[in-house]
Amino acid sequence: MSVVVHHRTTAVDGLDVFYREAGDPQAPTIVLLHGFPTSSHMFRNLIPKLADSHHVIAPDMIGFGYSSMPAADAFDYGFDSLTDVTVRLLDLLGVERFAVYVQDYGAPVAWRIALRTPHRITAIVTQNGNGYTEGLVKEFWDGLFAYTDDPTPETEAAARAALSPEAIRWQYLNGVPDQSLVSPDAWTLDQALLNRPGNDAVQLTLFRDYPSNVALYPRLQQYFRDTRVPLLAVWGANDEIFGPEGAHAFRRDLPDAEIHLLDTGHFALETHLEEITGHMRDFLARAGK
Repeated sequence: MSVVVHHRTTAVDGLDVFYREAGDPQAPTIVLLHGFPTSSHMFRNLIPKLADSHHVIAPDMIGFGYSSMPAADAFDYGFDSLTDVTVRLLDLLGVERFAVYVQDYGAPVAWRIALRTPHRITAIVTQNGNGYTEGLVKEFWDGLFAYTDDPTPETEAAARAALSPEAIRWQYLNGVPDQSLVSPDAWTLDQALLNRPGNDAVQLTLFRDYPSNVALYPRLQQYFRDTRVPLLAVWGANDEIFGPEGAHAFRRDLPDAEIHLLDTGHFALETHLEEITGHMRDFLARAGK
């Protein structure tokens, strides 16, 4: 049976939020939250794999994909605000409880939802979605944290380098044994959207807010201990942004966490779609979600 994926835009507090949706709205919902520098486009192949048993919603965050991109001085770009818009969208769609798939930036948005309203999150799938300092690969993060700690023209230059075509392509290909499996459409679309006038200021503002995510880690880990939320980690083991130590760390607070390290990099869905789908379907069925 073919799966119909709908591409919708909904107004949320004066902003247009684009999202992809598939599956029966009466089925259990799973919300897919994308990372940097991409959008719900990263889930284009996963959505049809899940839609036979789940109601799937994959929004583009503000400033990403096809959602609104207000100027950096016209919107309070930060992870709290990205979370506010995501929650408001789910409220408007009538989604009260849901499992969540998180990758990169999607993780701190989901963590905030969980800390605000723990009853809403039924299960977590994390694919290089970090929640522990152990997962922060020092060689990557030292330059970014130098900028967040002291934004100067010198430190900003290093941060801006993360927006370059070379850096975006690296995120997709680094750590991938067979790079022919990764479609260049992925990084080409991301780069085109990053190159929109004013988007560099948006991304730099979010970079400067990233330490707020690390500051949440102790509260997040307490949430894990308090709720014992079911968690599956399907992690690109060769990721040099969020390393495999970040996957293993979940078991410190969630001893029953299911962890699978995959021989790939940051965007594991590009190369390991079938394997990730299999782990997810099995996990969500056992979690009853």
